[in-house]
Amino acid sequence: MYEAYWGLKEKPFENTPDPRFLYRSPKHEEALTRLIYAIQERKGGAVMTGEFGSGKTVISRVLLDELDPVKYKLIYITNTQITAIEFLREIVRQLQNETPPFRKSDLLHILNEILQRNVDIGKDTVIIIDEAQLIADQRIFEELRMLLNFQWEKRFLLTLLLIGQPELREKINRIPQFKQRLPIRYHLTTLNAEETGKYIAHRLRVAGREEEIFDAEALELIHRQSKGCPREINNICDMALFIGFGKEVPRIGEEIVREVASDLGGRW
Repeated sequence: MYEAYWGLKEKPFENTPDPRFLYRSPKHEEALTRLIYAIQERKGGAVMTGEFGSGKTVISRVLLDELDPVKYKLIYITNTQITAIEFLREIVRQLQNETPPFRKSDLLHILNEILQRNVDIGKDTVIIIDEAQLIADQRIFEELRMLLNFQWEKRFLLTLLLIGQPELREKINRIPQFKQRLPIRYHLTTLNAEETGKYIAHRLRVAGREEEIFDAEALELIHRQSKGCPREINNICDMALFIGFGKEVPRIGEEIVREVASDLGGRW
């Protein structure tokens, strides 16, 4: 609705995991680098945690885009509200695109065969589990630990990446044997004031606008209100652009951001 008014080709602040809009702050770049390192060096497992809306999922989508499908077989799981057996079945289903068996022994046998076959053809298997903090069945963590026992000639047959909110760390800490098999760990924190401004400018550029829209006072208030959380920054900026369009202002200033904050239930 407001794109043409602001000289944009598309909306810049949608809360969708579009890899084009990832602002590679030092924190996001570090998180992505560690995950790639875990995969390329076959470290077995890695964990990335962060608050809700901090950019974890979009990092995982960037990772999917950057990994060569010729070299890697990627499994991406977002539904973690299932049983341990259903979890294994989902992994096997994505690996072989066929209806998997129900018996655990059969699943593990097939899984081992597939992983070994992938190694033989020079393809590494990567399992990415998003929203892993929602895993309710503790036996799933035990099954994941057992998957890291699949090794051949001193190398892991798969790489396991767990992505989730901070409570995921607490669940992993309760299983020392599993934690030890996840040597790569990173906690993604929110953006500081300077990074918030660069984040907003980056998304505007991707959407087709080089010139600034938000003035310095507006950017300061956006950071304060959002606490540097990318999802909240998006919510505020999107509504600010909409209100600014309705008021036909040339730039977004402090007054409009305050109005948005009031509408969103913010306190000042």
